[in-house]
Amino acid sequence: MDVWRGDPEPSTAFLLPAAHGRRYCLGRDGRCLGGAPHLSVSQRAAAVKAALEAKPGAVGAPLASAKGVVIYKVMGKMFAILTLRHIESVILKCAPHLAEILREQYAGVGHRSHLDRRFWISVTFDADVPTGEIERLADYSYDLVCAKLTRKQKAELEALSR
Repeated sequence: MDVWRGDPEPSTAFLLPAAHGRRYCLGRDGRCLGGAPHLSVSQRAAAVKAALEAKPGAVGAPLASAKGVVIYKVMGKMFAILTLRHIESVILKCAPHLAEILREQYAGVGHRSHLDRRFWISVTFDADVPTGEIERLADYSYDLVCAKLTRKQKAELEALSR
């Protein structure tokens, strides 16, 4: 995923390198380009949950010690934690440089767990982060984890997605 700073045109933008050749466009004001219709917190949570469950090989398992918390893994490796009680949010894996940018850009992006704050971000559903942006971050989290799988695991995942 690439991060463009400034105009979305390559000739006038600043590119931060990232995985899988995806583009992450930030306008001059630092906000993500584009928008989505306003959804309620529960609708946003449902949309993100559906996006997480739609990933090939993704398995969501409720956390026994905490009601309303679902941990999503691909090939046994965690890529998201969805919380549907109290403060509805999702914790996602993220590249360190992108995590810093997102924390500066959005009030709804922070850190709220025992996970390493350099590599994990918490996105609150009732804050200023657009739903489409949360879904793109979930895709990116999944891609980061899949990139670290062994060849054998990648082959198994490929077979699952057919």
